[in-house]
Amino acid sequence: MVRLLLLAVVLLAAVIVSIGLGSLRVPVSDVLRTLVGLGEQKYELIVYQLRMPRIAASILVGAAMAISGTILQALIRNPLASPDLLGTTSGATAAVVAFITIMNGQVAVGWMPVVAMAGGCIASAITYLLAWRGGSSPLRMAMIGVSVSSAMGALTIYFTLAGPIYLVSQALGWMAGTVYGTSWTHVLYLAPWVVVGGALALFQSRSLNVLELGDRIAIGVGMRVERNRFLFIILAVVLASAAVGIAGGISFVGLMAPHMARKLVGNHNGAIVTASALLGALFLLLADLVGRTVFVPLDIPAGIFTAILGAPFFIYLMYRHRHG
Repeated sequence: MVRLLLLAVVLLAAVIVSIGLGSLRVPVSDVLRTLVGLGEQKYELIVYQLRMPRIAASILVGAAMAISGTILQALIRNPLASPDLLGTTSGATAAVVAFITIMNGQVAVGWMPVVAMAGGCIASAITYLLAWRGGSSPLRMAMIGVSVSSAMGALTIYFTLAGPIYLVSQALGWMAGTVYGTSWTHVLYLAPWVVVGGALALFQSRSLNVLELGDRIAIGVGMRVERNRFLFIILAVVLASAAVGIAGGISFVGLMAPHMARKLVGNHNGAIVTASALLGALFLLLADLVGRTVFVPLDIPAGIFTAILGAPFFIYLMYRHRHG
């Protein structure tokens, strides 16, 4: 509990610092006064309309990807599992890029998470059905998921090239993973999915603990294994797809955050879900902060920095579990 509180405090401090930093810096004291309604009017636009929506979106997207990764690592019992494993993020990305191409870029914000969820669900359903042999083997799901992800990646490239040339830059920027340009509208469309999904994951964490022990033990204690596994997969898909619908292809957050959380709070999935959400939110918030402040006037997508850090982390995990 103490470590979770410390993580929450670190995240809050990062939020305050992130609000103050940018092309126009706002002193921490003025940030705090503005947040409680006592700040100068010139800072209210910067804090409430320009930076807070982007920060809120970073927190929600990071938390959603991290919780999704936590669920999948427990279900598949594979330390390399992430929302990419079942083809979820690739399917969501392909669906959104196809939607943008078909609609010639005239896309309402509210449709993005819905379209992403449809694509993520279709890709995950293909993986689940192809892995079914009288039951859904975690190993088969992992292997088939990689193939489905590759196929969805090819579809994404096709729809990117098939659209008008003026949409290519828009699609490529979104695919890189960014919260640039997010508003309170984006936050309001994303928040219900993340809050409800996170609460369900936390509430059902005991069932996730049992599933992680293996099918035989789960059946032995009276659990309906396939039903519960299917429901958890849907939950992971919804969380990851909703995040992709708003921020695009944010990679490796769902892989790294659960591992860090497990090191901090142990192996109980209730604590891991909470710690992972906090770490995922912090990770993406800091990645976005670096992207918009270090390379001014450029605004580098946060997904680039998560990939830069995540790729070596993935290689480290593969080396560590090479005999597994």
